Amino acid sequence: MEKEKEGILLESGTNEIEIMKFTIQGEFYGINVAKVKEIMMSEKVKAMPHAHPAVEGIFKPRDLLITVIDLGYYLTNDYLEHKSRDLFIVTNFNKMTVAFRVQSIEGISRISWKDIQKPDKTLTHGEEGVATGIAQCAGELVTILDFEKIVAEIAPETSIQISEVEQMGDRPICNNPLVIAEDSILLQKMIDDALLRAGFTDVTNFSNGQDAWDYLKGLSHDPSLYDKVNLVITDIEMPEMDGHRLTKLVKDDPRLKHLPVVIFSSLIDDQMRIKGEQLGADEQLTKPEIGNLVHVIDRLLERFEKGRLAGLY
Repeated sequence: MEKEKEGILLESGTNEIEIMKFTIQGEFYGINVAKVKEIMMSEKVKAMPHAHPAVEGIFKPRDLLITVIDLGYYLTNDYLEHKSRDLFIVTNFNKMTVAFRVQSIEGISRISWKDIQKPDKTLTHGEEGVATGIAQCAGELVTILDFEKIVAEIAPETSIQISEVEQMGDRPICNNPLVIAEDSILLQKMIDDALLRAGFTDVTNFSNGQDAWDYLKGLSHDPSLYDKVNLVITDIEMPEMDGHRLTKLVKDDPRLKHLPVVIFSSLIDDQMRIKGEQLGADEQLTKPEIGNLVHVIDRLLERFEKGRLAGLY
């Protein structure tokens, strides 16, 4: 059954998410509906030699070759029995189509990002786990999985590549202050490393949109606002406050609205692009495009500086 995105997308900037709940070994997990392309009954899969242990293989529905990840193996490090009633969640993010084998689909819940909590770091020995957050949906505790991290671990070449920046050669040092809202520790470090290599020396990170908004709102009446932040980069999926809500709040503020906002997310598609445009985002990029992000930052900072020197704000 193919998902009709037009009927399921939420109103822009409401800070809500729709979670599709599914089960593996009786445990409830969740995925952002915006990542789901369709749900299919599981099919025969062709194994691939020398693949990652969690990669079940490939199949080809409707002339599209799709990689299948055995999510049960990835989560438990154990091969679970494949059953005829298993399902494939076919996803689309980071300009990739990947299927994940699950055991059942339990429905869709609409919740606020404020109701999604990050797992305690002590549970993962201080390291980032595979959960974007924990939410209560229809009375059940649901672990919302970080599918970008899963794919990045299985196929690192699909994630952010600092080599894209290194190919630019030596660049001038840029001291313009940037603010980044990104909840993934892994991706935050990748972005920071890439931006530092590109010459950006003043980067302030926040692990969710709420913390970024609290910081920016605190500066909105500061006479030196534009000395402290010149550009905002935000993910979309984040606990407490998502990037669309953050973009809306920034662009609705009389002074903050002059700051360029770049949405840097795995979810950018035609529908999401429309939402971002409605909220006033200056640019929207898919996450692996770190080289493109650097060029966009250069261009938006130049535009911001020209407006500032012209006394437009």
